Amino acid sequence: MKQMIIASTSTIHGSGYLNYLLEELTFFFKDVDTILFIPYARPGGISHDAYTKKAQEAFSEIGKKVKGIHEFTNPKEALNTAQGIFVGGGNTFVLVNQLYKNNLISTLQEVIFKGTPYLGTSAGSNICGLTINTTNDMPIVYPPSFKTLALVPFNINPHYLDPDPSSKHMGETRETRIQEFHAFNSQPVVGLREGSWLKVNGENIVLKGELDARIFEYNKAPYEVETGTDLSGLK
Repeated sequence: MKQMIIASTSTIHGSGYLNYLLEELTFFFKDVDTILFIPYARPGGISHDAYTKKAQEAFSEIGKKVKGIHEFTNPKEALNTAQGIFVGGGNTFVLVNQLYKNNLISTLQEVIFKGTPYLGTSAGSNICGLTINTTNDMPIVYPPSFKTLALVPFNINPHYLDPDPSSKHMGETRETRIQEFHAFNSQPVVGLREGSWLKVNGENIVLKGELDARIFEYNKAPYEVETGTDLSGLK
């Protein structure tokens, strides 16, 4: 049975890395000693080692060890034997390209469906949807496919931002970009605001955190859902 936390971000304003989630993660990873970290998204081009160290420092606060998947000679075996998995944020295209390069997409799907606890933040959340076509990232590399894990029956837009009426920026809003996506695609999109996450237990999907989420469905007006809302029927 799937056990997942799909979070908009790893860091909220004024807080340390994963700090706002640590209480939740203490219970989520309660039966886990060592978490397998996938640092492929490399925010700002950071090295795999440096990114893993950042995750290690955060999880040490709740007594968990972290080991990077890049430290294993056989990444598939690392996934199959992992007690828990964390995929961090960064560039979604870089992350997906590396997952395909190492032939890990199907293995990652399999271990999550079997019940290995999975935490994703930002890019690590993007890959939980049907495709990564609603990411905010620049396509700096070209992965073999935009299809990813399909662990929830919709797409996700982490870091969702509402239009700022006082802004002088005349470019597209997130809502406009998602409307453009729906000109060519029909699956729903969940706009996750900073500090919000989806808690997945089996087929049950519930919005968590202090903020509402914005839902976009094909040929429908966007609408808000409150934290605590069950999104299992969103397809």
